Amino acid sequence: IRKHSANRPPTPDEDVAESPERDELTLGEIINIKLVESGEKENLMELVRDRLVESGWKDEMRIACREHVKKKGRKDVTVDELIRVITPKGRASVPDAVKEELLDRIHNFIRSAAL
Repeated sequence: IRKHSANRPPTPDEDVAESPERDELTLGEIINIKLVESGEKENLMELVRDRLVESGWKDEMRIACREHVKKKGRKDVTVDELIRVITPKGRASVPDAVKEELLDRIHNFIRSAAL
């Protein structure tokens, strides 16, 4: 039995201590950090929300949700199930123009941030 010092956390078990820890961030993680720090991530999220509404995508997803609930019955559908069923359809139906605009904005951000 190990005794724990009040001044330091307990020593981890050997199998936990042997697990390799990453010291470096991936490029994607670095970009995400820079996007958040600069406030650009929130701008991009707002852009995507606006474009999805403008394109009718949001209305399509609302209709798909209502149809699923109607088919299964209101009492027999959980939010988790609805998310599981609708998410693949939602991702697949995002208009290419929205994806392209988002990618262009991210590329421009990376260039301007000199990452």
